[in-house]
Amino acid sequence: MKVETTGEGLRAVDAAKNSLTVRTDSWTAGGTAPSLHSGIAALGLTETWVPDVVLNGRTTRLEFPPVYAPVRNVDTGEVSDLGSGTGPKTLKSGAYVLHVDSKVDAYVRFDGVATVSKPQYERLVVEFPEETALSIGFSTGIQDDTEVVTVPRTPAGVATALSAFPAGHRTATADRSFDTMRGQPPRVAFGDEVSIPQSVSERVEGAGTRMVVPDDVEYLFPLAPLAHYVGASVAVEPDATPRIETPSGTHRLPELPEFQDETGSLLERTFYLDCLVRTAGPYGSELAVASLLEDLGIDADELYAASLAERLDAYLSVPFEDVADEFPEWHLSMSIDPRYDHVPTLSYLLANVPHIRIAESTALGETEWLDNSLDDFYRGSAGEAASVELVQPEFGPGRTHGWLADGVPIDAFKTLPEAYENRSRYLDADGEPTSVVAILNDGDMREEHAEVADYYRQRAEELDLDISLREHLSVDELATVFESRNDLVHYIGHCEREGLRCSDGYLSISSLSESNAQTFFLNACGSYHEGIELIQKGSVAGGVTFNEVLDSQAATVGTMFARLMVNGYCMERALDKSRRRIMTGKDYAVVGDGTHVLTQSEDYVGTDVEVTQRDDGRFDVSAFLGAPWMCGGFFRPYLQDSDETHLLGSTVEFCVEREELVEFLSYADNPILYDGDLQWSDAVHEALSEGR
Repeated sequence: MKVETTGEGLRAVDAAKNSLTVRTDSWTAGGTAPSLHSGIAALGLTETWVPDVVLNGRTTRLEFPPVYAPVRNVDTGEVSDLGSGTGPKTLKSGAYVLHVDSKVDAYVRFDGVATVSKPQYERLVVEFPEETALSIGFSTGIQDDTEVVTVPRTPAGVATALSAFPAGHRTATADRSFDTMRGQPPRVAFGDEVSIPQSVSERVEGAGTRMVVPDDVEYLFPLAPLAHYVGASVAVEPDATPRIETPSGTHRLPELPEFQDETGSLLERTFYLDCLVRTAGPYGSELAVASLLEDLGIDADELYAASLAERLDAYLSVPFEDVADEFPEWHLSMSIDPRYDHVPTLSYLLANVPHIRIAESTALGETEWLDNSLDDFYRGSAGEAASVELVQPEFGPGRTHGWLADGVPIDAFKTLPEAYENRSRYLDADGEPTSVVAILNDGDMREEHAEVADYYRQRAEELDLDISLREHLSVDELATVFESRNDLVHYIGHCEREGLRCSDGYLSISSLSESNAQTFFLNACGSYHEGIELIQKGSVAGGVTFNEVLDSQAATVGTMFARLMVNGYCMERALDKSRRRIMTGKDYAVVGDGTHVLTQSEDYVGTDVEVTQRDDGRFDVSAFLGAPWMCGGFFRPYLQDSDETHLLGSTVEFCVEREELVEFLSYADNPILYDGDLQWSDAVHEALSEGR
């Protein structure tokens, strides 16, 4: 974590280049200030938050992004926040800790009187009547120093590794349902003997829950997310009846294939009930679904700090199926070929609590793919794009799907173990700008190149983007771009069997020594194979095409993708929303880790908004906030009048007057589905302001 003083105030940047800017008036660094560490300790938050950097200083004003920011009284524990209002809210004289919940977290410790407000929801403002001494700490969830457990390449060895994975959790309370409380599990290596670091063993002892499955690695993959989340030890036995053993009894599980449905259902049960129970803890909020506690007969105060096994027992005894539909659709489902080479990848996946299913697919029928009757008009028609044999995955429940198996899926991102292993390559440049290279190697697509560049420039200063615009690169020049350290390479041009077209030939990615492009978008015909090569050679994620694509439709996808990427959308979500704007959208896909986020949104997670005009002149507005790269958090929509919060992945609906909607759109920066078309909020604001 690097914290620097800027002309605006302070800017904290983590190893993944997530940043938080704190604007201040006349910031004076140093001096004595109330202790942040003692304030955190007094509030009982030391288990769940450890700062990477703490600074002392004096100021009269602090400004943050308009995120959730509760203020806690250090002496009483009382929690105050703005709720849905813009304030100001006055804090009487006392000792306080303010928590700014962002991708880079901040905690501020101060004494005295203060006012907190969110003018027009644009910033969170904390003001003091006079210059005040304070300490401010920053932290991030980015990890690159996890321990390694070594196990034999056997089902028993994999079970031992799964038993060590819960060491990544930062708490045993129901707060582990927050994504910030779930660190990466230990990494896995295969060897002749079991070797587990003592620090790992100490953190997983005495969980109280044991899971037993047959001596077959196929059972261990679907079991992994549930065992990890509830902190269970895992064992294999020949011909065992799958089961969960807790201090109060045994819960039998079905055999495959129903086994993966049951473990997924139990994961949702334990996770979502933890979300309800944590409302009794220090990070609790007024969840809209909290009333379900009474319906289920659950005592949150009693269970919040209960042991993992005690909570699991309690959750297994209530009729969760009666209320399951009240919770969001699960955020991510990963289909995985259950082989040993994929076991180490579990370490990178499980903190995000995905469903994991055994990969199954069927051949894609001719009628399931669009007839390419317009071949003469497609980009790259002068050459021939490399063919791709597609399959139709058999998905389980989940809003977003990933595929870690042989074959090329539709409607899922195709990932590889290297995508997750490569991420650490890009965690050594905190404080450096995020480098974006937009390449035009097709003169007919100059308009797309210009629009893409404009969108990247719009957030260049805010996100510290270093933007480079290149045209008509040679083979050697394009190779240098990919081999040089860049965070996003956006290629606009042609791709044929020989590779990406350049001014003097074709670049085959297989010829590169390595790729140092963290992410990429190859907006060219049939670029799938080149994208896979980039992942294998060092990249994390990228957008590709399966087939020929029309120039005009490629431009539509490319420009929307650029804007979404710099507004905090992950790769899969950005490309999915972009490709929905064209009729041949299934020709676009993500390779690598589709949940990867390059830049951040001030809203933490990008919001999807749909607007429909009613016959009476009012507007129905639905707001969805969620992402496949995280779950368990909560949000409070700007249009909401109450202080209720909603779990990420929920859709909240409103009916508003035109004036209120216009005001909302004036500070929104989101894609809006309006009149059946996906537009950006500024365009919808202009249309509604003009009475259209």
